[in-house]
This record gives sequence, structure tokens and C-alpha cells, in this order.
Amino acid sequence: MTLVWLGALLIVGGVLFTAAQPILRGRFSGGRPLRPVRPSVTLEPERPARGLGLSANWPGLAMIALGTVLLLAGAVF
Repeated sequence: MTLVWLGALLIVGGVLFTAAQPILRGRFSGGRPLRPVRPSVTLEPERPARGLGLSANWPGLAMIALGTVLLLAGAVF
């Protein structure tokens, strides 16, 4: 039962960590000024959002994976 609780906590913690990374990094659209020099035709940002890459989120994804393994181990034993 301890493995199940620990796995559930790791999954929830991993999801929260992964969700918090882009929020804590600041603006999602790459830090453009409020008034762009040339008007854009679309609402899409010119660059991808910061903090959404695998390199920034690997600890959270590792926590989710470890929590999944612990949940499966707790279900087997």
C-alpha cells in the first residue's frame, strides 16, 4: 500500500512540476514587446513558447515515470 501512495504522490508531484515550469519562466510568447514593430497577420507567436521543451521538463517526466512504475509494482505485490 505504501508503494501505491508513494507512486500516486510522485505522479501528482511530477505533473505539478511539469505544469509549473513554463508558468514560472515568464511570458509564453518569447518576450516580445507589447507593440510589435511590424503587425502580425496571425496570433501565433514567432518562436515556440519557452519552458515547453524536454530539457526543461525531464525531472517532472522522470517523477511521473517512477510513480507509474511504483503504482504497477504496488498492484502486482
